[in-house]
Amino acid sequence: MPDPKFAKPWHGIPREEIHWNPTINEAVCIGCGTCVTGCGRLVYRFDFQRMKAVVYDPLNCLIACKTCANTCPTNAISFPPLETVWSRLADPPVHHHVEDELLSRKDQLMLNDFPPEEDRKHLVVREIRKISPRNMVVFLRPANDGDCTCDFIPGQYMWLFVPGKPWLPRAYSIASAPKPDGTLELVFRRVEGGRFTTWAFEQMKEGDEITAVGPMGEFSLKSPKDKPLLFVARGTGFAPIKAILEKDLEENPERDAILYWGVTDTDDFFDLDLLEQWVRTKPNFRVVLAARNVSPGFTPPEGIDFQQGTCYGALEKSDLDIRDRDAYVAGPGKTVKNILAVLDKKGVPKERRFIDSYGG
Repeated sequence: MPDPKFAKPWHGIPREEIHWNPTINEAVCIGCGTCVTGCGRLVYRFDFQRMKAVVYDPLNCLIACKTCANTCPTNAISFPPLETVWSRLADPPVHHHVEDELLSRKDQLMLNDFPPEEDRKHLVVREIRKISPRNMVVFLRPANDGDCTCDFIPGQYMWLFVPGKPWLPRAYSIASAPKPDGTLELVFRRVEGGRFTTWAFEQMKEGDEITAVGPMGEFSLKSPKDKPLLFVARGTGFAPIKAILEKDLEENPERDAILYWGVTDTDDFFDLDLLEQWVRTKPNFRVVLAARNVSPGFTPPEGIDFQQGTCYGALEKSDLDIRDRDAYVAGPGKTVKNILAVLDKKGVPKERRFIDSYGG
């Protein structure tokens, strides 16, 4: 029988609802007993008659732990894909359960506290543009001179706190190049049940003040000026790429660059007029848009290609030789994985790929 102290709910989900337990290939198992003695949660028993390890209490297994499989000398132990766990962590109730436990045990688990007041910035909501029921573009300005975010590296992000709440901050990429007045452009996609976006879509209004930390992050343009570039973005992953392009095309208008940008619905696109302007005025800049669903009346801007489907599907079907291009990829983890698989097929070296991946 499962041990209650091991088979307790995982971040609020009953353990029996999570398909995470090992399977032993008995034809490969050599009966060494490493998994049996190495598992402190008593998942295994040893069959001395057959000289084989047996999965005895799978619900005792620690979610996402694969120590037994990693130490099995014959690779006889397998687990479900880690996506089984990732898909659960993407659910707001699970994420909130982890967050609440972290905060409730803060004194025990904390290495350093939140950044002190002197390291925080106070930003005012200057303008809100609703793009679709799921997406909005928000412009923030510094509340005071000391809050100016006038100098940062395009591609970086900010931590934003929900006003009046003790929750952890959420990270949002800056969707604009640095401006002299410190104005920032951010893109929010609504997550059903998400704490920050529920506040943003239901309560946030122009004039509200938001506490922030940053800018920070390593995702940025790292290529020389003469290097051809490939950008691939999914959804709001376009935000950091837009910031990079905005600055680079201004300083290097002859840059050979192509952008693949995919969304779920064509209503989710934003700043298409800016992309059209860049295509018209930057001779070596090209854009391919992709969407799974096409809204009635949607027409891509002049000079911009459109394909129904995904950004990685459009890239895979392209006959463009991208082997000599530096690739910049931004989007949810699942999509990034698919994009990287296409880059593998297309021959883009791993050391020439720069990635900004997030949950969702």
